[in-house]
Amino acid sequence: MHPSFPSDPEALDKVLGQVFDTVERVLECIRGQGGAPGACAPRLHTLLADGTDQIAARLALARAWDLVIPLPFGKALNAAINGGAVTPADARAILAGEPVADCELADRVEAISALAQQARLFELADDDQRVQQLFLTMLDRPGDTLALGSFAAEAGKRSALAGRILIEQSDIVVAVWDGKSVANVGGTGHTALNALEMGSPVLWIDPARPAEWQILLSPEALTGVHQNSPGDSEGPSPGARGEALTRLITDAVALAPPDTGGDFAGLAAIGNSSWRSSSTFRGHAFRRVEALFGETGLARRFRSVRQIYERPDEIAGGSGRPMLGAIASLPQGDPRLPGALEAEILRRFAWLDGISSHLSDHYRSGMIVNFLLGAMAIIAGILYLPLVDAAHKWIFAALELVLLLTIIANTAFGQKFRLHRRWFETRRAAEYLRHSPLLAALGVARPPGAWPRGTDNWWPEWYVRHALRGIGLPQMRVDKPYLRALLAALRDHHVDPQRRYHHEKSARLARVHHRIDRLSERLFVAAVLLVAMFLALAGLSALGMVDPGWVTASAKWFTVLAVALPTLGGAFAGIRYFGDFERFAEISQVTAEKLDRVAQRIALILDAPHQAVDYSFAADIVHATDEIVFAEIQNWQAVFSGKRTAVPA
Repeated sequence: MHPSFPSDPEALDKVLGQVFDTVERVLECIRGQGGAPGACAPRLHTLLADGTDQIAARLALARAWDLVIPLPFGKALNAAINGGAVTPADARAILAGEPVADCELADRVEAISALAQQARLFELADDDQRVQQLFLTMLDRPGDTLALGSFAAEAGKRSALAGRILIEQSDIVVAVWDGKSVANVGGTGHTALNALEMGSPVLWIDPARPAEWQILLSPEALTGVHQNSPGDSEGPSPGARGEALTRLITDAVALAPPDTGGDFAGLAAIGNSSWRSSSTFRGHAFRRVEALFGETGLARRFRSVRQIYERPDEIAGGSGRPMLGAIASLPQGDPRLPGALEAEILRRFAWLDGISSHLSDHYRSGMIVNFLLGAMAIIAGILYLPLVDAAHKWIFAALELVLLLTIIANTAFGQKFRLHRRWFETRRAAEYLRHSPLLAALGVARPPGAWPRGTDNWWPEWYVRHALRGIGLPQMRVDKPYLRALLAALRDHHVDPQRRYHHEKSARLARVHHRIDRLSERLFVAAVLLVAMFLALAGLSALGMVDPGWVTASAKWFTVLAVALPTLGGAFAGIRYFGDFERFAEISQVTAEKLDRVAQRIALILDAPHQAVDYSFAADIVHATDEIVFAEIQNWQAVFSGKRTAVPA
């Protein structure tokens, strides 16, 4: 037990109880306002170290909270280390599950075991064999400072790993700590600093004066944790601290982000009315452009571009089946995890993916149609010249008006139904969910402060974060076979499929860009040649070398073509600019190259000796994959953010 822990923990117990009561009171208020029960269900994560962790665990269980414990070691080794075994015989007895002679030690081990039996355990046991050997060596050689330092370093590293899991899984971190140092890797101060660096709020309690707890929001706040002396009236008042804690809890489990975008805003964007089972002809223009200019071979260019969206209740037996099967077959995995992932993640992904694809088709196709209709309107306005006399020009003027009104109606439709913004929002949520099952299987998550948050359109982040929170940490023992199997699943069911997709997408979009660019240039060149040809014919006519009547009769057609060709060239140039195929090709190429490097990292680990893999390597790779997803989302949104549905000009 840490020296700063009070000999009489009654005051600390009382303050923790008051904090937990505030959490319950705020959540009850949110439930009364219609909050989802799952989002308002309190859950305590603790490492189950001796002292404060166990006090907090008992308080949580007394309130019927869900207790989740990410253990730095396997259950038996954790009991021996955190129980405080000081003799080799006692340590070996605990590891073997046998009684120990030291009654106080037996009581501590029993207390840890009793709490563990009532909790969901996530045991980081992948390096237990080596840590156990270091632990026993230290006990066998009580005067050996090298043995002590080796064990302390490894134990601190494991505690830091478990602490990171705790931070990532928690909305608020409670740190009972004397505030003196953050240098002890895996210690409370080190964990508090990591939480603040990740953007997670920390409720800091000094065990010497627990009633004067503070809320810290940045690493810099640690410089002033002892700014006020005990009893100093300049610190935040109890009322102010309570209000700050209430705001933190409310922000963490808010009913939903504010809906400030009008119709179809926020969660209404994914309501039942937004779901379609397949794409429609009206939304095929953009996909047809991609097929015509991006595919190789005539059959591929004119293939059907109709999309069938996978139903949420079909994904477990469809596209999600290989991934769920791989997770279900993980050695010593949580048997409840595949079902939870299917219900909470894959079904939501299928729903959002279908809605997003539908919105994307209609938004991007709407702009393609606008560009083409704009060109057709100009051509229709002058097409009367070679076909009818001026008295019948109204027919073509009427056609031009219909085309212009269609553009306006198409634009108004896109703006009214928020196609651009809803596509952005739903695609973000779908991509966050796409790779989440494998993150959840490793206990990896993004801490609250690492999620993007806009002013009024951050419901996708809120929605996905709470979906992942609903799953939480699996009940399991992580060992080396598990890590190897999970990394193989990550490679086979996310990294390899996504990098193939992005390599193919990059090549296809590069072809689209170059072919449209070439077509646009050729249309302009053709217009220049036509004008030059007409001028040449007019000159030859003046010289008597060409019949003047033929030149006069063809002049109107030359005029129409000289207008139509550059107009069409401009329309295709506008489509190329709007589609930004070149930049999207570059984004996909960069993403594919990043995923290539992740695949290489996985291959190096899987090809290495069995003992080489550990949780820190696996977690780093999964985090890297997660960052690639977020980077790609931010990049493509930066490209399309200003390209809203508008009248082409």
